[in-house]
Amino acid sequence: MQHKMRENPLAPEGVNRLLERAMVGRVSTNGSDGYPYTVVVHFVYREGAVYFHGLPKGEKLCNIARDPKVCFEVDELLGIRKEGVTVPCKVGSGYESAVLRGRASLVDDPGEKEDILRAITAKYAPELGEAPILPQAAAGTAVVKIQVESCTGKYHT
Repeated sequence: MQHKMRENPLAPEGVNRLLERAMVGRVSTNGSDGYPYTVVVHFVYREGAVYFHGLPKGEKLCNIARDPKVCFEVDELLGIRKEGVTVPCKVGSGYESAVLRGRASLVDDPGEKEDILRAITAKYAPELGEAPILPQAAAGTAVVKIQVESCTGKYHT
């Protein structure tokens, strides 16, 4: 465990709150060329799983189909700490972050898929909460579930 993780672990409740309020996450897949492939996603977290949506094809989904092991990261910058600092190396930042590892899979069940799309809409555009999810739009959207297997969080004030 990294030194700061030992000193400043974010408790599971803190990780859950961060996952509920964060607006952007990053999912990393294992690329066919051996390099990690990381993209920003809009997501929801519920019942030990992260869900995100996107186009129904592309590098991210090809990587997941080949190797479902993924990493998901979320963070929140709380501020830059420079008050009274006179040397650059003493400037710090306040933040909370979490790193989750798990296995990703496509959500195929139409009812579950619509439920997740509604949850994403409620998070990012609550004013559209009652608008219908058009069947053709849902069919043209991939919904991915990351079943979380491990999670670490940390903070710095």
